[in-house]
Amino acid sequence: MSATRREFLALGAGLGAARSLARVVPAAGIPPASARDELFRISLAQWSLHRRLRAGALDALDFPGYARGEFGIEAVEYVNPFFPDKAVDFDWLEKLRARAERAGVRSLLIMIDGEGELAAADDEARRKAVENHFEWIAAAKFLGCHSIRVNAAGEGAWEERRDRAADSLRRLGDLGGEYGVNVIVENHGGLSSNGKWLAEVMQRAGHSRVGTLPDFGNFRVSPSEEYDRYEGTRELMPWARGVSAKSYAFDARGEETTIDFHRMLRIVLAAGYHGHLGIEYEGEAPSEPEGVRLTQRLLERVRDEIAAEDAEEGR
Repeated sequence: MSATRREFLALGAGLGAARSLARVVPAAGIPPASARDELFRISLAQWSLHRRLRAGALDALDFPGYARGEFGIEAVEYVNPFFPDKAVDFDWLEKLRARAERAGVRSLLIMIDGEGELAAADDEARRKAVENHFEWIAAAKFLGCHSIRVNAAGEGAWEERRDRAADSLRRLGDLGGEYGVNVIVENHGGLSSNGKWLAEVMQRAGHSRVGTLPDFGNFRVSPSEEYDRYEGTRELMPWARGVSAKSYAFDARGEETTIDFHRMLRIVLAAGYHGHLGIEYEGEAPSEPEGVRLTQRLLERVRDEIAAEDAEEGR
């Protein structure tokens, strides 16, 4: 990356700090975790409302306030396709940050898509993909996020793709360290949906700022291959800096019909994770708001059940 570009990104992050240093950390109005939050807290991924956002029924700037006002959720996860040209638009980012602060909502991370393949076989394409993510690290810092989520896409054999992905992640981790931002990888199709492969990537990267974002649903490696979602989540949890509680459909009892949430949450908690679980509703029916509510109720109910089970067993 050229010195000029690095200086510009640093200027943006510095501008944010100068405007309001307190906003780089969680807003003061956000209450501390209550007893019910000791196991985990609940956040909302912007993707849960992708149809409303794409249709213009919800503006990206209004997302934090909508999460708080509609669902009472106090932490959010952004998705950059809903503001793809705003990574270095610090005036727009300031508006988003101010609205989140006014709503008492914490900005946790930005999910990054469309910026190139970090495991690309072509060295120049991979270098460009790495650089494309730099500005999103600065944007995440500006918003007070702890991480950006990236994809480990590419081509080639298992080992070659693994090593290229690990190298790119180390580079991003180095810059993330300068900004206090983590770089986390989601199981998101292709080999990245193979828990064993992505775990090897993490081991090869070996960077304190590089981790994972296990997603309960994204374990389809190819049209004909589905990786075991429970084993995959277990393999990725040692590096988790966030967790996506993916949901698709619900039965009359409010249970997710594809994923055993009780089993998943036991895996998450067994790994010692007690951070946020991000609701990521991806179903066709019911509506997006109702799908979010159903996922939220399910997470809350299972959390209460696990807390009761643990109390009964004296854990």
